[in-house]
Amino acid sequence: ALEARLRVAIRQALSPRHVPDTMHQVAAIPRTLSGKKMELPVKKLLMGTPPEQVFKLDAMANAACVPWFLDFAAKRAAAHAG
Repeated sequence: ALEARLRVAIRQALSPRHVPDTMHQVAAIPRTLSGKKMELPVKKLLMGTPPEQVFKLDAMANAACVPWFLDFAAKRAAAHAG
């Protein structure tokens, strides 16, 4: 029900093309020490870039959230491979 409401809200506020194909609930979004969201590193990880090339853990405010994204990326890659 929440996902449906989010889809409607995004469609109405922006446009149908902004509605994502899938949505996933996460405990935390990776952020830099200055508080910026690390969207590009997450995207690179999901596209197959090795995590050590993507995340600089000492430059993160919440490095503890990284294992969830590593697990998600691995599961996603396995699902697309087979």
